Amino acid sequence: MNFRDRFQRHRQGRASGLTVEVLAEELRRAAVGCALHQDWSARSASLLVKRLSEAEPYGAAANLAMGGALAECWRRGWQPIDVWQILRRRVRDELVGFVVGAIADEAGRYAPAAVHPRWRAQLAELDATVWWDRSVPYPEAWADRAGAALADLVSIVLEALDHLGRLQPQPVLLPPPGSAEATRARAAGSPGEPPGSPEVDAKVLAKVRALLAKAESTEFPDEADAFFAKAQELMSRYSLERAAIDALADAGGAGTIPVRTAGRRIWLDNPYLSPKSMLVGAVAEANRCRAVFASGLGLVTVIGEETDTDIVEVLTTSLLVQAGRAMLAAGSRTDQRGQSRTKSFRQSFLISYAQRIGERLNTAAEQAESEVSESVGDGRLLPVLAARERAVQERVSELFPLLVSRRVSVSNNAGWTAGRAAADLAVLDVRRAVRG
Repeated sequence: MNFRDRFQRHRQGRASGLTVEVLAEELRRAAVGCALHQDWSARSASLLVKRLSEAEPYGAAANLAMGGALAECWRRGWQPIDVWQILRRRVRDELVGFVVGAIADEAGRYAPAAVHPRWRAQLAELDATVWWDRSVPYPEAWADRAGAALADLVSIVLEALDHLGRLQPQPVLLPPPGSAEATRARAAGSPGEPPGSPEVDAKVLAKVRALLAKAESTEFPDEADAFFAKAQELMSRYSLERAAIDALADAGGAGTIPVRTAGRRIWLDNPYLSPKSMLVGAVAEANRCRAVFASGLGLVTVIGEETDTDIVEVLTTSLLVQAGRAMLAAGSRTDQRGQSRTKSFRQSFLISYAQRIGERLNTAAEQAESEVSESVGDGRLLPVLAARERAVQERVSELFPLLVSRRVSVSNNAGWTAGRAAADLAVLDVRRAVRG
């Protein structure tokens, strides 16, 4: 028995004539009401079910309500990966899966040319694909596959609407699907990028990710160092060579150096969010980017030139893995009375690790910059880097006008020493003559 057949059991006499739009609004209002009592149970949802009389408009109404809620999330700066990340921290897997399906359905309403490439990449990462017959509204298809009764379906729709509706606005880093900005970005290659500018080389990124995977998997520090050094070499030189291309393009005296600023969100998992955010910040600074930490979400937003933000995202992902592994290998700690000091040790460990990694990355970046600048000649690289720095700072001020800085203290000297030693094992010498 499919969902429509099961629904007939809920018919309450003659049809009420409720339209799709009216039913969708009913759902939105009901979600607010259930949220007040933190009750999305089937019992609570059944109160709304009693007011419904037609299966077909209900499925379409639920679809309309979910699509509207997601579109509003996109307007408030959220992206598909962000919604998935925040929900998986707050709700059960069943609800997360339901929302991912709704994201796939909502994305399918736009022509490919109206969706930013990075948006499509996020959909692929989530495996947000349309697995059902599009002639059937997604909520009905989900109910059929899950064997859910109408009250159960209403319950999950109400809960999803409530959680989506409570997501606070974030800076808009990607144009939402269907917007004029998304269409222009699709044609140009990335937001704000002049037509004809080259995209970040996917082959370089793929090669770097493969090298980092090898660095993370090997048990031999020297081998891991060689893989990471090669990855850092490829990324740093690629970024600086792109900057050199911009310098040469401006050699005709146009006076305006194009800067493609972009943003990436890096989600951190508990525990020790603050020290982990410092590691992201250290990598960002070494690659001419700025990192802004939203402690309440466990989210770091990295702002920088398009290529540089890609570098930060890739290197940070690897370094977080290496830092976590080194921290656990250092073991637990107790004081003289036998009481645990593991938390303070690990907190200090990660802070020290982040600082030392930052020092080493900055040294490596300065050396790479010097070498590329020398090869370009005439100091053409420096004006481009200066223009990028100004553009990044302006973009950060625009997106985060109320930004404040906070100091982080260290309370465990042993953790600090161990973290610095662990960071020294991750040698980041880009001066090494490594050839791809």
